[in-house]
Amino acid sequence: MSLNFGVVMMDNARKSTMNRCVALAIVWLLVMPALQTMAVDPELKKIFQPDRLVAWCIVPFDVRKRTPSQRAEMIDKLGMARVAYDWRAQHVPTFEEEIQQYKKHDIEFFAFWSWHEALEPLIAKYGIRPQIWLMLPGVGDKPDSEKVQAAAEALRPMVEKTAKLGLRLGLYNHGGWGGEPENLAAVCKYLRQHQNAGHVGIVYNFHHGHEHVARFPEAFAAVKPYLLCLNLNGMVDHSDLAGNKNKILPIGKGVHEHDMIKEVLRQGYQGPIGILDHRNELDAELSLKQNLDGLDALLNELR
Repeated sequence: MSLNFGVVMMDNARKSTMNRCVALAIVWLLVMPALQTMAVDPELKKIFQPDRLVAWCIVPFDVRKRTPSQRAEMIDKLGMARVAYDWRAQHVPTFEEEIQQYKKHDIEFFAFWSWHEALEPLIAKYGIRPQIWLMLPGVGDKPDSEKVQAAAEALRPMVEKTAKLGLRLGLYNHGGWGGEPENLAAVCKYLRQHQNAGHVGIVYNFHHGHEHVARFPEAFAAVKPYLLCLNLNGMVDHSDLAGNKNKILPIGKGVHEHDMIKEVLRQGYQGPIGILDHRNELDAELSLKQNLDGLDALLNELR
């Protein structure tokens, strides 16, 4: 009888131990998501603070056609403190005034679209160091094996100019061969290896990446080592662009940007984030505000 009692005691002990293990496993499964959220929160707070975000495509696309002074006041009002400056020929005479107004409002002249010789003297005069954003040169019908070198060599003058001026050069995805993440990364790698161009990187735009949505983790992994800025957008399937009607959407109005931004965080990106206007029919302030509000709501979900 004592033997049976001992066996029963051992069985009860084993069951008790198993129950405790199961209970601990359940608690861990419940607590783990909270711990992961706690780990993400500091990143969210750091990366997405309004004064770190970059306002992009706010000059020729603004239906109100603001002056440099009005534009600086708008950015200041929104709590932002960085601008990537896009322009057209009519804006060249006001380059200097734009820089002056940004300095007045403590706004960083963060990036400049393409290049214009009128900018060069202003760089030294005002001590600004904007990234220069431009697309890869066309490579025509060259064999695939020659395209990377051809694009890199065509960039050589701008690579040398930006190096001399102490500026970063951002290769901008804009569709076609030169907009594919792997090709951008290959050109960056070539330039760093053959032209000592460590200042060259990539500017990746959601709104020019609809073809990459289905494979976004791989696409983003390709550009991330070289990434200078990531510009966000509301994202639909490529098949739902409807003649570009849905190409530019506020953050939160698409169906994929939530998962894409989540993937960006999962891969550990902590660099600059661009907020897009690029809507000819809308006041740039309203467009930026829609994106900021949509981003805030999306981040609350991630938290």
